[in-house]
Amino acid sequence: MTELAIRTRGLRKVYRTGFWMRPFVGLEGLDLDVHRGEIFGFVGPNGAGKTTTMKILTGLQCASAGEADILGVPFRDPASRSRLGFLPERPYFYVHLSARELLHFYGQLFSLPAAARGPRIDALLERVGLAGFADTPLREYSKGMLQRVGLCQTLLHDPDLIILDEPMSGLDPLGRALVRDLILEEREAGRTVFFSSHVLSDVESLCDRVGVIIKGELRSLGAVSELVGDRVKHFDCTFAGLSDSLSLSGERLPAEAGRVRVRVQPEALDRLLKEALGAGGQVVQVQPSRLTLEEVLVDEIQHPQENG
Repeated sequence: MTELAIRTRGLRKVYRTGFWMRPFVGLEGLDLDVHRGEIFGFVGPNGAGKTTTMKILTGLQCASAGEADILGVPFRDPASRSRLGFLPERPYFYVHLSARELLHFYGQLFSLPAAARGPRIDALLERVGLAGFADTPLREYSKGMLQRVGLCQTLLHDPDLIILDEPMSGLDPLGRALVRDLILEEREAGRTVFFSSHVLSDVESLCDRVGVIIKGELRSLGAVSELVGDRVKHFDCTFAGLSDSLSLSGERLPAEAGRVRVRVQPEALDRLLKEALGAGGQVVQVQPSRLTLEEVLVDEIQHPQENG
């Protein structure tokens, strides 16, 4: 059995746009490995190539060039999608159907036996908090509820690879927490989750590895800790026993009575500590603020040459 859930080599997509059908490169030579059993985050700005990649892998678009394997099967073989579940960013459903009817319809497309469909559908609707709305027409659902139905459809045939395009879109905080828990549960069950999201705090907390794609090119790849590194932006220092009027290096921050808080750049930390201790103060806390994945992405977009 291959250890890779997704493998792409030189994957390229060229669109023809406008009256003159000028070429636009949506994906440029993507080489990507996604391991079985990991949560992989695919991030980048709008138009970076995330959805294009997912649509090629799921057979919704044709690649202009390159190769890909899904669970060891070439992506041009329809069998490659038999163990794949996909939730697009904006799923469309027949809104005159109820959630239960819709999932029975998809279950038939997946060739699930009738005896197995009912219990599986009931269990999934319960899992996403929609058991009480199973027989309500989808036209009465909110966007977040429709997203949950989409997750049920994605998981209905118990796939080994789950591809989610912006799964947090339209969800309230409770819905986002539900999706996060679901993604973690699927990983614990040995399945692979490949998802894109603009909610980078979720990507940072969930993913084993992250790929950063910009203008159709993979710019960075690795664990969040590797991409973010240990770089400290600044330190927030709290002192006791100091006068509020004492002049100190750095930026004063609001603090509780009897305490002084100062934000200082890393290169000025030693100077600040010497000033505070020399004035008879005591160090209560020195809190580093580290780079976030969002800041890494913004920096990659704004300074691609420097980072390349």
